[in-house]
Amino acid sequence: MNGEPAGGARGPGQGPGAGHGQDGSGRISGEPAPRAGGGAPAVPGLAAGAGRYEPGAGAGEPAPAVARLAARLARLTEEAGPAMEELLADLVNHDSPSDHKPLLDRLAGRLQEELIRRGARVRRVRQEQAGDHLVARFFPDAGTRGAAGPGEEAAMAAGSAGPGSHRRRGILLLAHYDTVWPPGEAARRPFRREGGRGYGPGVFDMKAGIVIGLAALEALAALTGAAGADGAVEPPPVTFLLTSDEETGSRTSRTLIEELARHHQAVLVLEPAAAGRLKTARKGVGDFRLVVEGREAHAGNDPDRGVSAVEELARQILRLHALTDPGRGTTVNVGVVRGGLRPNVVAGCAEAAVDVRVATLDEARRIEDLFRRWEAVHPGARVELLGAFERPPMEFTPGNQALFRRAQAVGRRLGMDVEGTAVGGASDGNFTSALGVPTLDGLGATGDGAHSQDEHVDLDAMPRRAALVAGLILDLGERPLGAGAGSGQDGTG
Repeated sequence: MNGEPAGGARGPGQGPGAGHGQDGSGRISGEPAPRAGGGAPAVPGLAAGAGRYEPGAGAGEPAPAVARLAARLARLTEEAGPAMEELLADLVNHDSPSDHKPLLDRLAGRLQEELIRRGARVRRVRQEQAGDHLVARFFPDAGTRGAAGPGEEAAMAAGSAGPGSHRRRGILLLAHYDTVWPPGEAARRPFRREGGRGYGPGVFDMKAGIVIGLAALEALAALTGAAGADGAVEPPPVTFLLTSDEETGSRTSRTLIEELARHHQAVLVLEPAAAGRLKTARKGVGDFRLVVEGREAHAGNDPDRGVSAVEELARQILRLHALTDPGRGTTVNVGVVRGGLRPNVVAGCAEAAVDVRVATLDEARRIEDLFRRWEAVHPGARVELLGAFERPPMEFTPGNQALFRRAQAVGRRLGMDVEGTAVGGASDGNFTSALGVPTLDGLGATGDGAHSQDEHVDLDAMPRRAALVAGLILDLGERPLGAGAGSGQDGTG
């Protein structure tokens, strides 16, 4: 969860960015990489009921398979509760800082074991600097079983060829296993349970989400082929992608994320919930650097000969902060400044790090265009704003709305009141939504305190979250979101 407010705040524009570096592609405005086949800050329509189940919204009831099997799904995940907690403790007690490849790869190996144990076919995408990424395939169609190589996920997600083949288009589960915590943090603060809460570094963001995803897939596997009184079930193909660098901007994983997303009908992001709510919209994040050039001079003898870059920077900060516009959902924050040489020298240089959050792609383009034409206040100074939007906004598109309604319908059958909200932080779901692939975020753990010493999850709620994920996968398998990803249709007719 990149740049998310600690505690999963419900409003936009809260909390600092977690650092978004450029990936060298030259892309601007957060637009997707080549080959990619009006934003209020809150969820559009939330006040009118969009955050709650609406009869007649197009997804009043889940697919028949979910209606038949909801009770069994809930029972299977509830029975898995102790094993889920045990696995969570194990994952939390493995340090996995984003910038430490040996520790990341060690945890990747542990996760690979868990994926294989649950019947997945796993491809380990090796990285030279970052930790390795894991691509796991579950429930392949008969026509794609046995496929191998980097293209196998696309074949599996597309499903069997022939009439109606779009009905077997797969689901992409998205998670990251890196954390913001340094080596040794797990030894200093190992996993512990206090009451119904589980504590430890990375427990909320987002190792509990990984456990929830695995439990959901395990429950679906238990139902596969086991007809019983409720009938047989055949889940759709699922690709579970686990990446290692989300907290530092997804520099090595973005291309993989986008490539896989294009071949799936929907993306379910296992980032933590926001106060129990799913995340239906996220802001885009821009990482900029303001560079100011003045003219040095002796501060006592010749101050008039100088042009203070520090003074210019101070004026620029006021200009930048004035761009904050709650009505547009835009926030601008100058968080780090530096400049000057000595107190007795008129500063010849200064710079500032600027975090920008926007609710829509149109607003991102407007800001970037404005920054390209940014000028100095003092005629003798020079300024330049460098950077880009590294994560596009995740807007509440028609496709995302349809997917959210599906989650509401499934949750209702499970006895859960599923609500949604917009947040100011970004995730890898921003990339997939910008491609036009229906994306729903915040399907991971409930809890609080992301990136803080008080980080914790609600352990008792984890089985219910797993049942929701499993039910949503089952629903999408039986009733795909239209004939193509990103169509904006919910497939209910």
